[in-house]
Amino acid sequence: MKRIAILSDTHSYLDNNTISILNSCDEIWHAGDFGYGENINDLIKKKNLRGVYGNIDNSIIRNSFPEIHTFQSEGLKIIMTHICGSFQKYNIKIKKLIKLFRPDILVCGHSHILRVEYDKINKLLFINPGAAGKEGFHLKRTLLILHLNNNKIDKMELINLGNRAKLSQPIT
Repeated sequence: MKRIAILSDTHSYLDNNTISILNSCDEIWHAGDFGYGENINDLIKKKNLRGVYGNIDNSIIRNSFPEIHTFQSEGLKIIMTHICGSFQKYNIKIKKLIKLFRPDILVCGHSHILRVEYDKINKLLFINPGAAGKEGFHLKRTLLILHLNNNKIDKMELINLGNRAKLSQPIT
C-alpha cells in the first residue's frame, strides 16, 4: 500500500506542517505551480516526488518536470498535468491523452478549487487538490492524502492546511 500526498499551487510557500505531512508519505504528487525558494528546492530534490510544471514555474522547474506526466502506481494509470480544463470539459490535449492512455485517475491543479469527482463519461477519478500555497482566491489551503493498494483506492483524506493569507491590498 502507498500513502500519497497530492498537492498543487504551492506558489513558493511550504510551511513546516505541510513539510511534515509530505515527509510522512511514500510518494508526493505535485500538480504544478511550485514557485521557488529554499523549501521548494528541497521538495524538488526528493526522490519520491512526481511533478509537472505549472504556468508560473521558472526554467529550473520546467527543465526538471514535464507539462504532462503519465505513470502507473499500485496498478492504476495516472495522468497528471497543471491545466487540463474543467471537469468533463478537458482541453484537446488531455482529451486525446485520455482516449490513448485510458487513465484511472486524472490529477490537475491551476484553478485552486478543491474537487474530487468520478467522471462517468471517461471512467476516471478527477482530482484537483486545491491550492497548498497562500496566493490566490481560495479561502483554505488544502492537500489530499491518497491510499492506493493493489489496483484500488483504499481511502482519501482531505488535509486542511489553514487559511490562505489575507490580501496585502484588499480589493475595495
